[in-house]
Amino acid sequence: MSVNESHGSAKPPSMRTPLGRVRSLGSSHSGTRDFWRQRITAVAMTLLIVPVIVVVMMLLSSNQAGAAQILGSPPIAIILLLFIVASAWHMKIGMQVVIEDYIHNEKLKLASVMANNFFSVAVALASIYAILKLSSGV
Repeated sequence: MSVNESHGSAKPPSMRTPLGRVRSLGSSHSGTRDFWRQRITAVAMTLLIVPVIVVVMMLLSSNQAGAAQILGSPPIAIILLLFIVASAWHMKIGMQVVIEDYIHNEKLKLASVMANNFFSVAVALASIYAILKLSSGV
């Protein structure tokens, strides 16, 4: 006899299917959403890595004025900004999964997820600011 049966408070059987019970209710309560977002950001970074490498190689052989001229090009600035956003988002999701899987203390987990979010946003904003400042030539 189980504990619930001994007290007369047995739970009624669920009417939901097993798939319905687990959809979007994993340990992080986001299910496959984060999985797909991480895959999408990985594909975006894969597509953008070749242009980013080309830009970096162009920057290696230039002085500050040349770098400002290269980064002043709107298509180059947009490519770099897209790469930064995809990278920061990918980093945030990946680290959050690690935190949720390996930190079991709920208060520490909450603090770690918050710190991860703040750090990811700070890295993204600092990088975006640097690209915009360099591309504007100021």
